[in-house]
Amino acid sequence: MTATARKAVILARGLGTRMRREDPGARLDPEQEKAAGSGVKAMISFGGGRPFLDYVLSGLADAGLHDACLVIGPEHQEIRRYYGETSPPRRLRVAFAVQREPRGTADAVLAAEEFAAGEGFLVINSDNLYPVSALADLTALPGPGVSLFERKALLSKGNIPAERIAAFAVCVVSPDGDLESIIEKPDSETLARLGDDSPVSMNCWRFSPAIFEACRNVPRSPRGEYELPEAVRLAIKSGARFRVVRSAEGVLDLSQRSDIRSVGEKLRNASADP
Repeated sequence: MTATARKAVILARGLGTRMRREDPGARLDPEQEKAAGSGVKAMISFGGGRPFLDYVLSGLADAGLHDACLVIGPEHQEIRRYYGETSPPRRLRVAFAVQREPRGTADAVLAAEEFAAGEGFLVINSDNLYPVSALADLTALPGPGVSLFERKALLSKGNIPAERIAAFAVCVVSPDGDLESIIEKPDSETLARLGDDSPVSMNCWRFSPAIFEACRNVPRSPRGEYELPEAVRLAIKSGARFRVVRSAEGVLDLSQRSDIRSVGEKLRNASADP
């Protein structure tokens, strides 16, 4: 594995169930309504017709990444056409990996094994816009790592409401700066015990090819999916170390219709050049 990661895997296979739900308070233009109704969150347009995924890809290019792999479903031909034919990125080479069934994030990462080709790579969500500084810090690591975010920064600099952040996974970091554990959907007692400064995971990772073995071995979760956090736990049990890089920046989250307005406000003066 090279010292600097040059590849990124973007998880774009989700069903978008929450985005499909009607929300009378979300005033969308016809193009946004079409994309939201299909559940393809990453193709919702902002700032003069640029899909959200353009901003995600642009951030990767700004952070020094060269290649991106979009993990999509077989039904996501719109994404394939747009980035493969209609509007291919200028600064990134884009590949596609197909996850046949929506079987969870670990299974989605496994779909990109051929793309990784034995190299280190980043993994991010297609419905989150991460700060370039966090992505750049991950690419500069000599090995696996995770970007963890300060709760106060997510509240003040992003668009995510406090009640949603409270349900995000929190992490325990060792004195040496390595990831010790991930606590999914922490209860109020756990949050109180860990404190307000416990860092939050937004699924922003750097992996080595060793993660694929963990993804193959991960058991199904109670939801019936193969989850990436559980694959990370397996990797840690097997001796893997994940260096933590902390971020005091915000993240934009496009999970549901109520997010579209706030994301649009944040991107009003932003530009995208993937």
